[in-house]
Order: sequence, then structure tokens, then C-alpha cells
Amino acid sequence: MPDILVSDDGPVRTVRMNRPEKKNALTLAMYDAMAQAIEEAGQRADIHCVLIAGHDSGFCAGNDLNDFVAMAQSGALGAPILRFLHALARCEIPLVAVVNGRAVGVGTTMLLHCDHVVASDSAVLSTPFVALGLVPEAASSLIAPRLMGHARAFALLVMGQPLGAAEAKEAGIVNAVVPAADLEAQALAAARTIAALPAEGVRIARRLMRGSVDDIIARIDAEAEAFKARLASPEAQAAFAAFFNRKR
Repeated sequence: MPDILVSDDGPVRTVRMNRPEKKNALTLAMYDAMAQAIEEAGQRADIHCVLIAGHDSGFCAGNDLNDFVAMAQSGALGAPILRFLHALARCEIPLVAVVNGRAVGVGTTMLLHCDHVVASDSAVLSTPFVALGLVPEAASSLIAPRLMGHARAFALLVMGQPLGAAEAKEAGIVNAVVPAADLEAQALAAARTIAALPAEGVRIARRLMRGSVDDIIARIDAEAEAFKARLASPEAQAAFAAFFNRKR
């Protein structure tokens, strides 16, 4: 079965991460598939909302660290990663996320690009970038302080302090916290409600609220350059080695 499942239900497209054996850790192929699904949805007049979902075992464990090691050796940040982040930033139709379990790294930062996030009461958001010798990505260094203030953004992005579902709602990242049994139904209901609104009006209002896409893209690219440099740093190399030694 594919690691990314894409399905359309009327005006709602669901993009589901489906690699439960790795807790939905994203590979370059998964980034490409998700980017393509989001880009195509934006070009379809009949799709009015994209729902990003994970698996019952968890939303997303972040990037597959094997890819990070390979990128550190090659000296390049994988193009599919930037394609996906740019697709999130440039998407002109609403993005809804349904979060169950752990959302780590990009599993959390992609939520900052979503317009409506429904989380289970057991969801936990975390961004251990700096602990891995890396830096924040997905324009999170720009969007998170705007959304939740510098102090809370610093705790999340730099100190790596996790946020439970209720804390994430208080911080403005999550809209609704519901029991896991109700999660998918409530997220789909929200997506359908959004999709039923006048599509052009939604696009214009969303564009005005989000501000300059160019600023977001510029921050994504600046973070990517810093991230690429950090992948080869002694701090990151030591963190990766420690991670893989624990896995043995």
C-alpha cells in the first residue's frame, strides 16, 4: 500500500500519511507525493479544501533520519522537502489537519500552515530541531512567534518543550480537541463546512489574513540554507550517531 493515500470526497481532498510501521516518518518520496496532491488540488475547481491526516498510531514522526544522514553526506537538502513546504505556503485553498498521537518536527510545523486543526486529546506536538543540532523549518521561525508569541515559540522551537493538545489549543495552533473516537468525523465535518462556503470568497479572505506569501517562502528558503549547513555540523552528526546507537 502506498505511503501516501490521496482520496477525493466531493469538494474535500484527503491526503493521508500511511507509514505506520515508521510512525509516519516522512521520506523524500512521501514529501513529493504530498506536494503533488496539494498542488493538484489547488488547480482543481471542484476541490475546495484539503484534509491532511495521519494514522491511528500517530500523525507524523517528522523526517526519516536516514534521509537526513544521506543529505548531510551529499551536502544538499532534498528538493522534495522544499517542494512540499512551498506547496503548503502557496496553497490557496484551505488546509485542515486531523492530528492523533505524536506530531514531531515537520509533523508540528506543517500545522502552522493549516487553517483549521482538530486534535485528539492524546495528541502531543514537539519540535526537537535544536536538540538534534538543527534549526526550525517550514517558516516556523516566522509563523510561530506571530501566532503564539516569542516566549512560547522559543520554548517549542528551541527548547523543544512539547505541547499537549490542550496547550496547543491555548497557543492557537489547534482549533478543537476531541476524543480520538470522534477525531476523523469532526475533522471531516469541519472540512466539509469550509468547502461549502463560497470558494472565491474563502480564497480572498484567506489571502488577506495570511499576508505575504513571498515573506513565508523567503523564510522557508533561509531556514533551508541554515538547515543544510547544520546537517553537516559536528553537533548534528553527534546527535544522529546517538540516535542510531540507541536504535541498535
